[in-house]
Amino acid sequence: MLLALAHWLSQGVRAFRVFDYLTLRAVMATLTALTVSFVVGPTMIRKLTAYKIGQAVRDDGPKTHLIKSGTPTMGGALILVAILVTTLLWADLTNRYVWLVLLTMLGYGVIGWVDDYRKVVHRNPKGLSARSKFFWQSVIALFVAGSLLHMAHTSAETELIVPFFKSVALPLGGLGFLILTYFVIVGTSNAVNLTDGLDGLAIMPTAMISAALAIFAYVAGNHVFAQYLAFPNIPGAGELVVFCAAMSGAGLGFLWFNAYPAEVFMGDVGALALGGALGLVAVIVRQEIVLFVMGGVFVLETLSVVLQVASFKLTGNRIFRMAPIHHHFELKGWKETQVVVRFWIITMILVLIGLSTLKLR
Repeated sequence: MLLALAHWLSQGVRAFRVFDYLTLRAVMATLTALTVSFVVGPTMIRKLTAYKIGQAVRDDGPKTHLIKSGTPTMGGALILVAILVTTLLWADLTNRYVWLVLLTMLGYGVIGWVDDYRKVVHRNPKGLSARSKFFWQSVIALFVAGSLLHMAHTSAETELIVPFFKSVALPLGGLGFLILTYFVIVGTSNAVNLTDGLDGLAIMPTAMISAALAIFAYVAGNHVFAQYLAFPNIPGAGELVVFCAAMSGAGLGFLWFNAYPAEVFMGDVGALALGGALGLVAVIVRQEIVLFVMGGVFVLETLSVVLQVASFKLTGNRIFRMAPIHHHFELKGWKETQVVVRFWIITMILVLIGLSTLKLR
């Protein structure tokens, strides 16, 4: 929106052409998302509190969590609003990837909102049934995968790039691309949701990973940089820099209220949406494996749940004291803030490893 206005104004004042630069719009997007979060956040928290949209706490969880009962949830809506407003302001709205990512984020947000609403308003502990949730996640993921396949004009847009190897790319074919895209989007969405169990635990890694993906999007969308770094050039992917910057800014803004002790929780409305968006951006810029590396904390949380359930069903024994694994460390004596900050540090290390693949190829 503002980009179109800047283009019109630049006909008379050349200085407005500066807004053509992605780097400037990325900075402005980050600051705008932060501002929207800070401005809207207090009002949204008061409304959630007034409507008694409070979080229910697991009885079998760490006893220190009992004081969190009643804390407003569904705060992820704040993140989505900040990202949506910011992207509409600073992104090129003629870009097909921008709209695809926005629609995916909002679609998964609706799924999460329905789940949260049934849990906290209707007092239905099951919320949206797992079957229904998975069905709608699958519908959106398959639609997006099919759309990307239809948009692809070169084989590079559907190949699986192997990091640390300059010329290793695995041809997936149409079916393989659809399957990979489906699992990346749905898997990342649910992985972020499983991680969202402690104050600030999920949102900070999300902000860091989205910032890193912004760099990959910039490279993929720039013909010169893509050629120099031996990356696939994806025309139009560069505009996702604005979206990723908005996600980072909105995430940091939300962390202001979500940091220990949290004033508001993200809920499924935020976790599912952010995870789905991260997965889709990684697919578009062809960095699915790098996302797997940078999101190692999300992967660990998911695997801990899978292993716990499998072990209990097969042997009757539990591997961890409690799953997801962040609760395991709490029950071993780590304070909540220790778990959160240490997982942040791990994510930072993994993000740096992922970024190193830009040159170490």
